[in-house]
Amino acid sequence: MVFIHIPTWETLATLCFFRFWLGFGIGGDYPLSATIMSEYASKSNRGAFIAAVFAMQGFGILTGGAVAMLVSAAFDRAYKAPSYEADPIASTAPQADYVWRIILMAGALPAVLTWYWRAKMPETARYTALVAKNAEKAAADMSKVLQEDIEATERAEPNALGKSSPPLFGLFTKEFARRHGLHLVGTCSTWFLLDVAYYSQNLFQKDIFSAVGWIPPARTMSATREVFKISRAQTLIALLSTVPGYWVTVATIDRLGRFAIQMIGFTMMTIFMFALAIPYAHWSMPGQQIWFVVLYAFTFFFANFGPNATTFVVPAEIFPARLRSTCHGISAASGKLGAIVGSFGFLYLAQPRDRSKADAGYPAGIGVRNSLIVLAVVNFLGIVFTLLVPESKGKSLEELSRDNEETAQ
Repeated sequence: MVFIHIPTWETLATLCFFRFWLGFGIGGDYPLSATIMSEYASKSNRGAFIAAVFAMQGFGILTGGAVAMLVSAAFDRAYKAPSYEADPIASTAPQADYVWRIILMAGALPAVLTWYWRAKMPETARYTALVAKNAEKAAADMSKVLQEDIEATERAEPNALGKSSPPLFGLFTKEFARRHGLHLVGTCSTWFLLDVAYYSQNLFQKDIFSAVGWIPPARTMSATREVFKISRAQTLIALLSTVPGYWVTVATIDRLGRFAIQMIGFTMMTIFMFALAIPYAHWSMPGQQIWFVVLYAFTFFFANFGPNATTFVVPAEIFPARLRSTCHGISAASGKLGAIVGSFGFLYLAQPRDRSKADAGYPAGIGVRNSLIVLAVVNFLGIVFTLLVPESKGKSLEELSRDNEETAQ
């Protein structure tokens, strides 16, 4: 069915329908993956374990880029087509319609594997013991995961500190607002601001690289050639900056701390964005494009050795067990809202000031240079809102959740 030719509007409707359910599934897996790892890891290496889970998407990015390059290169070689400026219609060979379908279809394999492995995983012991109140089942699940015998403690001691259970409070209560309200504002706002900047940079790499001349203008290539050039450039950026940033975070997060890494990341992203934007005309001069790309790559490095990793880690640590996944999900949803704002916002803002030079159907914008300045300001706001996020390095989940604190009267 994936290779059936249907009208454009039906293709878009089908994509939107299934991408919605993809988002629904990933939206659930984000908090689950982070929470599961946080509740199984010790406080001494918890940050590295959660960050490593997140860092695996770096290999997914590289694999996706490699698939896109292989498929587009194969079709470009098999079905030669002229450039767009030579023949706008013939530049897209009829067989090119299969390229995006094959690339999209390849994503089904990791989805199936994820479903299988997730189905084999038990509930976390902390949730089973503290929320479901089933210590025996928690001990059995831990024994299965760790492959060693673990005995349940007496039911009279339901929490890790051996004290009586504290009064429970819900998400929409004054008690939650008192203990964790500012924390939730901090995790939501920083993730939102990060994704405004990060997705703007990510989705519009091709426009930025074309603007400074690092990849040829689209009109000078066929459709399949353009896909190859763009995927190669994006994969190179991922290989040299995005993926290393993930793993530097894994290596240092339990020594430097989450707060420090997030502050470093937002600060360096702000500096590099201003460095790209202020002398923007200089970077488009012959011989200077490569230095623009180097600085641009550093923004991705410090996004991942910075807030792109820590915004995933911290919400899985600082909230109570019964609300941990929920608060992580709310924080992640705020981030995806930022992704929407960044994607659509940059698309319109980056249009040239001269309406006649803007893309068809778009109004005049403020240009790439001023759009980069806007992203620099967004990153600076990330520094400010990071002050609301607590440091969780070296602390137990019970200490961070403040579940044993007396309820305010």
